[in-house]
Amino acid sequence: MKMSSTNMGSSKRRISSRGLGGVLREQRARLYIIRRCVVMQLCWHE
Repeated sequence: MKMSSTNMGSSKRRISSRGLGGVLREQRARLYIIRRCVVMQLCWHE
C-alpha cells in the first residue's frame, strides 16, 4: 500500500510540473479526437 501512495504522489507532481504547455497539448488532443468522432458520425452512411 505504501508504494502505491508514493507513486500516486509522484505522478501528481509530474502532471503539475508539466505546466501550461502540457495542459494545452492535452486539450488539443482531446479536441482532435472529438472532431474526428464528429466527422465520422457525419460521414457514416449506413
